[in-house]
Amino acid sequence: MLSQEELQYFKEELLKREARIEKNLATTSLELNEMQALELNDEGDHASISAGTAVDSAILDQQRRELAEIELALDKIKFGTYGICEMCEESIGIERLKVKNFARYCITCREIIEKEQKKRG
Repeated sequence: MLSQEELQYFKEELLKREARIEKNLATTSLELNEMQALELNDEGDHASISAGTAVDSAILDQQRRELAEIELALDKIKFGTYGICEMCEESIGIERLKVKNFARYCITCREIIEKEQKKRG
């Protein structure tokens, strides 16, 4: 079980990361909109911007997913379930939370989930 100090630490870290992601999403979205408004002179320009846009879109998607995970973790702090594995309901180790502070599963359950995903996919 995490102490109040540890919960406060993770809450602050999650809020900082959330703010960085939201700022990055806003900046990247603005840049993508500006690029789409450009008049492209040739196919090379168009290909270059299209490739960059695809990468930026993938990054935006990944950051939106991370933002959702952070919001879920903040809700768990509010409701007293932060740091508890969603699968086995055991405590998630503090070292794992320090590395991935929005972790939903302990290491053992995460490995089980990854193995199942590899079988299916």
